[in-house]
This record gives sequence, structure tokens and C-alpha cells, in this order.
Amino acid sequence: MKNNKNLRTWLNNMGLQHPLVIAGPCSAESEAQVLNIARQLKNTDATVLRAGIWKPRTRPGNFEGVGEIGLKWMKKAKEETGLLTATEVANPNHVELALQNDIDILWIGARTTVSPFIVQEIAEALKGTDKIVLVKNPVNPDLALWLGAVERLYTSNIERLGVIHRGFSTYEKTKYRNNPEWQIPIDLQNQFPDLPLILDPSHIAGRRDIIFDLCQTALDLNFDGLMIETHHDPDNAWSDASQQITPKVLDQITIDLKIRKEESEALEYKNKLENLRTKIDVIDHKISEIIGKRMQIADDIGILKKNNNVAILQNKRWNEILGRMILEGKENNLSEEFVLKIYKAIHQESINHQKR
Repeated sequence: MKNNKNLRTWLNNMGLQHPLVIAGPCSAESEAQVLNIARQLKNTDATVLRAGIWKPRTRPGNFEGVGEIGLKWMKKAKEETGLLTATEVANPNHVELALQNDIDILWIGARTTVSPFIVQEIAEALKGTDKIVLVKNPVNPDLALWLGAVERLYTSNIERLGVIHRGFSTYEKTKYRNNPEWQIPIDLQNQFPDLPLILDPSHIAGRRDIIFDLCQTALDLNFDGLMIETHHDPDNAWSDASQQITPKVLDQITIDLKIRKEESEALEYKNKLENLRTKIDVIDHKISEIIGKRMQIADDIGILKKNNNVAILQNKRWNEILGRMILEGKENNLSEEFVLKIYKAIHQESINHQKR
């Protein structure tokens, strides 16, 4: 896939003094609700009104969206406020209806991204349109699957493309609804620096009190925009009430967020940064050496176990190591989540060595 510059150019031409802000309710509930929120968003930094028209639910019986009528409410809100509009599409029929109602931005949701068949059908339905299309990351942390969906759209001559980072499902209990796994969007940025990257903090957080921190992290990582679920009465929203904020809170968030400079030419800054980076390089080298020595011992343990007909996996020993390292990690200001991730990777590599 070639670097995508069309959408980046569009963003630059908007002349925004801030990142792109897409805001609006998780679900369109009524015409009055959509218009009320749009009118309030007009007084914020938001330039795009989002709303879920069709809501894919994990289990049947929950509110699954108002359907096509909601698109007419969004069109009316656009005509009254001048805000652009955005909604999720999950099949070619959704695409056709969204285009008929002049929706400006279409996004492909996490559950859809996982299916190359459906993405291909949507790509074919979008052929010939100049609409902006954003692709949310798949439910599970799979960069190739994420990029594959973007490539299917690009090969269908849809060039105004961007991606949305909404976090990844995990079996482990964390403070997030969906784990951010920041390294994955960073890897995507490194491969395709011209592909605009937007954060969906609402679905990562699952609760409104940490949305600001997630937004600031995204800006610190050079994200291009934010998609934040916003409702005039969040506590009584028909879906995902706990992760939505009011337009007033959104306004304050965009005021408080700090946009960092990409670089500084100050000599003192550069010298201090180079010194600190050198220290990190030295420590990284030591870490690599230490892990290498650990794996040499794992090789010896593997031979010993094989010669004595003993199973490789020893759960009691593994749980003892994990418990001890979590405690030591806390003493060194390392989160339990980080320690678990590191030591699970080390443990897997140790098993691989012992199997040789």
C-alpha cells in the first residue's frame, strides 16, 4: 500500500489550530437528541458529528440502533450547524444508505475489520466515492489484519483513508475496557506515516474519568485526531452510558490538552536528550545480555528435564516467579500489567528454549 496523502492534505487544508475532533453520541436516539447535541458541539472544537445508526451488539436483545431514520436526523443536523457527519457502516447496504444521506465520513468498526470478506464487500460498495473512510483496529491485537482492511479499501481506489485506534480485547483484567497496546498503532505509524491516526478514547476507557489522560497520551504520540463519544445526558444514554461525556466536558478537555512540539532546536535540550538516550542504549544492551544469559540457563534446564523425563511446564514454579516479580516490579514503580506482559514473554521464550 502506498502512503496515503490525500486525507492528510485534507486535514491540513482545514486549517485547524488543534487536532481533528469527532464527537457525538454512541447512538442516535431521537431527532431531538441528535440536534441538541449537534447544537452544543457547534460551540466546541468539534468539526465532525458522529453517531451510531446501526449498533452491533455482542448479544441480541440490547438496543441495536434506530436504523436509516437516524441518517436523516444527522443530515438535518449538518444542514443546521455546518458540522460534518460520520457513522459506522458494517455492510454494503449501510454504505448505500449513508451515501444517499450525504454522510461525510464512514468508519468500519472493530468487529467488521476482522472479516476480510465483509471489508471487501464494503470496499466494492464504496468504489467511485470520494468520502473519507476510517478503519478501526480489529478486536484482537493484529496489525496485519488492520492494515489488510486498509489495503482492501485502497486497492478499490478509495484514497481518503485513515485509521482509528480503539484498543484491543484482553482476557486480563486491566483498568481499560479495551487495552490500548500503544506499540501497535506506533508500528502502524512507522510503516505508513502519511496514514492519519485517530484515537477513540471512549472505547479504550469504558469510563469517562480517564478519557482526558488517553487523549493527552495520543497527542504525545502524534495522533492526528480524537473521536470522543459525547451526549447531552450521558447517564441516561441508551448505550455505553459510562464512557460518554457532555459537550461541556469535551470543550474543557480540548482546552486543557497540550499539543507538543515535534522537535526543539534548543542546544541544551538536544544535549540533555542525547545524554539520556545514551544511558537508555547502555541499559538496553545490558537487558539483552541478561536475557540471553537467562535463556542459556533455560537451555541447561531443558536438557536436565529431558534426561530425567520431566515435563517442561512447572506451574508451581512459574506462579512463584510471577508473584515474586510482580512484587519486585511494584518496588521499582512498574505496573503489574507491564510485569505480566514482560514475564509472560520471557516464560514463553524459556519454554521454546527448553523444547529444543
